[in-house]
Amino acid sequence: MQRDEPTVSIRPAEATGDRDADSLLSDHPAGGPGPIARHGASGAAMLPLLALAACGGGGGGSAGATGTGAGGSTTTPVVVVTPSPTTTEASRFLAQATMGATRSGIDAVVSRGYDGWLTDQFAMTRATSHWDWLTANGYDAAANRNSLAGLDPTLWRQMIVEPDQLRQRVGMALLDILVVGVDGINDAWRAFSMAAYVDILLDNAFGNYRDLLGAVTTSFAMGSYLTYLSNRKANAATGAQPDENYARELMQLFTLGLYQLNMDGSPRLNGGQPVETYNQADVSGLARIFTGLVPATNDSSTPARYRQPLVMNAALNETGASSFLGTTVSGGGMAGIKAALDTIFAHPNVAPFISKQLIQRLVTSNPSPAYVTRVATAFADNGQGVRGDMKAVIRAILLDSEARTLSSATTAGKLREPVLRLTGWARAFGVTSPSNGWAIGDTSNPANRLGQSKGRSPSVFNFYRPGYTPAGTSIASAGLVAPEFQITNEQSVMGYVNYMYGLIANGTGDVKADYSAILTKAADAQALVDEVNLVLAAGQLSTATLAAIRGAVDSVSATATNGAINRVGIAILLTMASPDYLTLR
Repeated sequence: MQRDEPTVSIRPAEATGDRDADSLLSDHPAGGPGPIARHGASGAAMLPLLALAACGGGGGGSAGATGTGAGGSTTTPVVVVTPSPTTTEASRFLAQATMGATRSGIDAVVSRGYDGWLTDQFAMTRATSHWDWLTANGYDAAANRNSLAGLDPTLWRQMIVEPDQLRQRVGMALLDILVVGVDGINDAWRAFSMAAYVDILLDNAFGNYRDLLGAVTTSFAMGSYLTYLSNRKANAATGAQPDENYARELMQLFTLGLYQLNMDGSPRLNGGQPVETYNQADVSGLARIFTGLVPATNDSSTPARYRQPLVMNAALNETGASSFLGTTVSGGGMAGIKAALDTIFAHPNVAPFISKQLIQRLVTSNPSPAYVTRVATAFADNGQGVRGDMKAVIRAILLDSEARTLSSATTAGKLREPVLRLTGWARAFGVTSPSNGWAIGDTSNPANRLGQSKGRSPSVFNFYRPGYTPAGTSIASAGLVAPEFQITNEQSVMGYVNYMYGLIANGTGDVKADYSAILTKAADAQALVDEVNLVLAAGQLSTATLAAIRGAVDSVSATATNGAINRVGIAILLTMASPDYLTLR
């Protein structure tokens, strides 16, 4: 994605006329020490901080915005079936389909092919749920009541080490769309409530989107987060009306969007203006249906009730006629909720609205209208008359020619979201936590962490919105969007590099990488940098960037004290700071 020229040394983008990689990395002094020491050693040699910044900032974008990219309008499925991808192609595929590539994962894709690997992943069951992991590790002890103990460890652990990587990646994408943030949940066992919610997303990641909507609607975490828990029917005497939060966000963010859409994700126009999907009367009518949902029990002494689906309290529920989106539902109860969700799920907007966002999360920020159409078509009908089949949608996204063809077009690719940078490093270099403590913690502080942390979204609009465009940039002038740039600025990029410098060098707590395999290549700068490029950067580092990083690696003697491990650290850190890595194409 093309960006305006910044005034600092390294930035997460590529553009014609940018400074070349040699100048971008020139802040590393020739002959200077590397950034890392073996994690069993006493400390790390210090590398001067790299000055990075991104020209993010600015306003713009809305959750309902639907920018359109360039491309044709054909609806004929364009699917790439490669019997034996190259290692570079396999690594790029895993960058889109997992929380990060590994050498063994690359070999598996080369061996099985894209479709075979997807089939294997779809057949893989979860090793353990977040809820069960928290329970097994004693986080349900009374001392943890009213704390978030265990939440970050279980999320990081699964993203990094669980083998069901496609499920993890799709589940995290769904968490970015069907947002719940733990700080907005109001209960005594918030870690368990959030864990149970993420379990819903992961358990349904390969199921049907309609079933997912039903499970989300009856989730305690969502009920608390969007304030419809114990939502009461209207009271004529007091003038009280049902809470409308969930009704509004269900339509605006989780299913339909603000404007009626064509199958290619573009807005339908009337007199040159987009047509609204719903109005306030629709919100009010739908809100009446989501009254009466309450916890299954009143016992909050243990976490148990926060995993159980919400049940209906008839005394709080509206049983009269409720109208929305041209439909009238009456009778109330769970049957009324089912009818409402069925109506929404059948709306023509759902397929392009959700399909485009999933493409953005997995592959590219600006998919062509044709790409969106092909995926939305698979959402609408999996070929067997089934709507909302997530397996069909995932296959359509990841096997499409636009996903499998490396493109240099300015519309191609996406900025790697910060969490995926960390998990990519962790998976590439075998990060473990022998104590099972996974002390990575909350990484949402942009000044000294990542500026993002899964499960900790600051609002229902997520850390960044799908329609965000950085104001005053060439991205904006080209009519493109760049969602991840909403959390990208000088402070966040500096914080990211400094934080990763520490993690790469020393880990955190007993969360440490195993560099034993890559250390065998430390004496050969080309072999070392090529391996880091393949596994970590999907082979996307330019010739100039590769040369610059090799030069920095060779500035440290492999035979010097800590020389080998510092050469490895330099290769990893400078790769993760490079524009070629930060922009996944």
